[in-house]
Amino acid sequence: MEDGTLLQNMRQAPKPSTPVLVISKLIMTALPVAQIAIGGMFLENCPQQRYIPIYLVVTGVFALALAVLSCLPCTREQDEGEQQSPLSSLCTAWNSLVSLFLFCWFIAGNVWIYSIFPANYNEEEALHCNKTLYLFAFWTTTLVYIFLGMLMVGGCCVLVCMCLCGGRGLGSNNADV
Repeated sequence: MEDGTLLQNMRQAPKPSTPVLVISKLIMTALPVAQIAIGGMFLENCPQQRYIPIYLVVTGVFALALAVLSCLPCTREQDEGEQQSPLSSLCTAWNSLVSLFLFCWFIAGNVWIYSIFPANYNEEEALHCNKTLYLFAFWTTTLVYIFLGMLMVGGCCVLVCMCLCGGRGLGSNNADV
């Protein structure tokens, strides 16, 4: 029974306060704004791989749109007995499509960014890429992998802890039956 209450408590997590939500949204929109700004500033400054600045601008615009649209009331979670409205279904479909597009676009960006590593920063040569543009694109993409790796390691640690703690709880529950 202990495991069941643990899982129920995890599903009924407390909702964050409004200031926490606002601050987290502002932080989450800073990177897309920077991507749009840097990609736009150096749009013509990477003949070595002309899609890198376009990748940054498109990623920033769609990530910003996803963040802004997630603030709409149609994206709020429905209560258990409540039926989903058509507008809410439309928002869910839109968020899913944009997320799928961003995933595919991320893969394309990886090809464009890592295919010219290390980039030629010498602007006197015909095929070069602006150093600020390339390093920003390279590190924002690489940080996604670092973040995913940290999430996987953290998730594995949580699973191991749950298995170790849950194994004892299951053994005592079986003895009661």
